[in-house]
Amino acid sequence: MSDITITLIQTHLHWEDAEANKKHFESLFKKIEKQTDLIILPEMFTTGFTMNSELHFETMEGDSIKWMKIHAQKLNIHIVGSLILKDNNLFYNRLIVAYPDGRIDYYDKRHLFRMANEHQHFAPGKKKLTINIKGWNITPLVCYDLRFPVWSRNRDNNTDIYLYIANWPEARSNAWKTLLKARAIENLSYVVGVNRIGKDGKQITYTGNSAFIDYKGDYMHEAKPNEEEIVTATLSKSSLLAFRDKFPAHLDADSFKLISN
Repeated sequence: MSDITITLIQTHLHWEDAEANKKHFESLFKKIEKQTDLIILPEMFTTGFTMNSELHFETMEGDSIKWMKIHAQKLNIHIVGSLILKDNNLFYNRLIVAYPDGRIDYYDKRHLFRMANEHQHFAPGKKKLTINIKGWNITPLVCYDLRFPVWSRNRDNNTDIYLYIANWPEARSNAWKTLLKARAIENLSYVVGVNRIGKDGKQITYTGNSAFIDYKGDYMHEAKPNEEEIVTATLSKSSLLAFRDKFPAHLDADSFKLISN
C-alpha cells in the first residue's frame, strides 16, 4: 500500500510561445528538491489559454509530446499537462500523461469554456481517463470540467486522486477553491488543483491558488497566490482507505448511467 509523491508547478506562461515555455519548465524541473512520482503542469502549458488553435496546434508526433516523453524518461517520473493537439482534422485541448517508460495516455477536455468561445475552436472529449501509478487510480481532468460534478463522480471508489489542471482566472478564484474542496468531499478522494499565475495575452489575470486537498476537503498544502511555486506532497493510501471504511458515504450514492454524446 504505497504512498505517492506528487509535485505541482504553479507559474506564469509565455503567451503562444511553446519553446519559451518548455525552456522555463526545464529550469523549474531542476528546482524540484524531493523525489517525486508525478509532475503536474498547468492547462495549455505550451501556449496559455489561446483560441488560436489553427496557428499553435501540434500533433501526437510533435515536438512538445516528444519533450514530455524525454523528460519523463530522463527524470524517471510521470508528467501531466495539456496542449493544443490536432487529430483527425479536429483540434483538442488534450491532456497528455507521459510515462517514464516512454508510453503516453491522453484525455481530451470534455467541457469547453463557451464564455471564451472554446467550443468554437476545439472539439469536446468523449471519455474519461483513469491511470494507475503505484497502485493509485488517478483521474486527470481539465479546468472547466471542475464545474460539472457528474463527469467527476467517483463510481464505486474507482478514483483515489483527481487532478485538475487549469487556466482559471482571478475573477473566479473563489469558485476554483470552493469546487476543488467540493469534488474532494463528495468523491472521498484526494484532489490536486494546478493553476497558472500572471497575465495572458488577453490581459486576463490568474492568481494560481494551486492546492493539495484531502478526502475530507481539508487543505494539505496551498501554493501562495500570485507567486511561482513548486509544491511537493506525499499522499497516504492507508489514510484514504481508513477514512472510506470509517465514513462509507459511497455506499449510499445514487445509481445512474452517464450518456455521452
